[in-house]
Amino acid sequence: MPSESLRWETLEALKNSPKGKLKYSPDWLENGEFLLYFLSIKCNLGEQKRLLSLMHVMHVCFLSQAELSLRQEQQERLVATAANCESEQLKRYEELMELKQRQEYQSMRDMLEKETQESLGRQEKLREEHRHRMKILNLRLREAEQQRLREAELERQRQVEGRERHRAINAIQEEVLQLNQLLQPRPSTLTDPALDHTPYITRGNQLCSQVSEVVPASADGQFPSVEDLTVAERALQEMRSLVRNLQDEVAQAAERKRKEQEEEEGKKKRHEELKAQQEEQKKTAARSAKEKAKKEGLQTGADESTLKWYNALQDAASQCAQAFDELSKAKDTQTKKLKMELQKAATTPVSQIANISGAPLKEAFEKIDKLLSSRPVTSAGKTVSTSQHPQGLEFVSYKLAEKFVKQGEEEVASNHSAAFPIAAVASGIWELHPNIGELILAHLHKKCPYAVPHYPPMESGTSVEDYQKILGYRVDDSKVEGQDSFLKRMSGMIRLYAAIIQMRWPYTGKQGPHPHGLNHGWRWLAQILNMEPLADITATILFDFLEVCGNALMKLYRGQFWKLILLIYEEYFPRFRFRFQMYLEQLLSYPNKPYINGKLIYSAFRRTNLKKKLKKKDSYDWFCGRNIRI
Repeated sequence: MPSESLRWETLEALKNSPKGKLKYSPDWLENGEFLLYFLSIKCNLGEQKRLLSLMHVMHVCFLSQAELSLRQEQQERLVATAANCESEQLKRYEELMELKQRQEYQSMRDMLEKETQESLGRQEKLREEHRHRMKILNLRLREAEQQRLREAELERQRQVEGRERHRAINAIQEEVLQLNQLLQPRPSTLTDPALDHTPYITRGNQLCSQVSEVVPASADGQFPSVEDLTVAERALQEMRSLVRNLQDEVAQAAERKRKEQEEEEGKKKRHEELKAQQEEQKKTAARSAKEKAKKEGLQTGADESTLKWYNALQDAASQCAQAFDELSKAKDTQTKKLKMELQKAATTPVSQIANISGAPLKEAFEKIDKLLSSRPVTSAGKTVSTSQHPQGLEFVSYKLAEKFVKQGEEEVASNHSAAFPIAAVASGIWELHPNIGELILAHLHKKCPYAVPHYPPMESGTSVEDYQKILGYRVDDSKVEGQDSFLKRMSGMIRLYAAIIQMRWPYTGKQGPHPHGLNHGWRWLAQILNMEPLADITATILFDFLEVCGNALMKLYRGQFWKLILLIYEEYFPRFRFRFQMYLEQLLSYPNKPYINGKLIYSAFRRTNLKKKLKKKDSYDWFCGRNIRI
């Protein structure tokens, strides 16, 4: 500071001045002997005066020196005090400066630590952001890789499907060309003027061109589309139909030629055959006369083997129903929804079958086949499969068979021509899935026991309503349906059964026998003629069966069929008339106690009563004993 520096300069100047060099002796007061010495030297007056003046001067000097020394001591003390004070101030100043330096150093260190912490925090935040970005980037990379793999898999699958379609189209083209060769006329058919191959060859060439138009598009490196494959398949199916039709015409022409030859050869033998047939009829009449003597009449019910077969089918249907008991009684919403979707997927294609044919009929068949093969199908905009539930296949099989029979009961009963497309689909499904056929028979026999054929007897303990249900009647609130409605439903189901045993699915590749063919229809016809007829149901079902299936039976059994028709006309038909007459007489005799519809009162048909009613002896003999053996 300026004031302090001036003080130090003043002290230095004073110290270097002559005054500063004076030294005070504290022994001056004690060493006063020289004064006595001067007094002892001369004691004269003048000397005394001089001495006194000298003493005065010396005293004054002494006082001055004493005062000077005192001031000097005071000044030194002040200087020492000031120096000490300044030194202390300097020390305090230095301490203050050191404190400020320490504080500044501490604040700087705190600031550095704070900045270090902030820097570490920023670094940690940056590292966290970096880790987050890396995580997001890894997720995106993983998603991109998964997307790439999915796209690669889809592309691979598309390539596989495309190559498969390409191979399929090549195979179709090869088969179409081979089938087209079959349309060419053979040397054996060239001589037949009634057989014209030109329309078949023209259409076959058109189909070959249609398939050839699809193949070049796939040969350019592009795979054929599903539409191209569909077009080729349709062309193949049509080509197969052409070949079948041509083969049928060739077979018919050969058959006509053979028949003409047989007719020419048989003219000479016809009279001999007629004579032999008359002799055979006489022998048959003799054998039947012997059998009549042993038996009282026809059977009152189905034979043991037929009943065993009937019960086995019902047991199989019951086991199938028990197999999906958990699914049918499910309470959770998801399972109920799945059950409804499966039922719709099974019944909707069957409901759509009426008089349709061709592609729509094939589409309905393929939907049912896919569903039964546990493949996904689309129904009402939703994809459903029987593999979604362990009991899905049993449930769908049961409901599908039930729906087929219901279509016969309702659709065929109202529209007789609907029996054939429904039967074609049912027969094709039966051939691919045999258990469906057994379930169809079980449902059919349960609703229409006359399709067995079986006339269930009324057992003891069975109520009237229950027995009416067993016979096939609908009973709602103790009210039985009318006879017309009952006969209409039975007629529809018999017509469906008669169509099934003769129809084959036209698009099947299998060449095996029919799963339930015309031999079963012949068995049914034989058994129905071996049983006591009912008043109206027997005539109804026999008429419906022969109207639908008679032509097919005639082609297969030929002479035997015509013998059977002659038998029905000459001997079985009069018994219908008599049976209905007896039924009306019983109703008129007991108007307050009408018999149950379909119930057989066997006591009214004993030999003694029939002798009174029947006038013709031959009709009575036939009714009492003759059975048909096929």
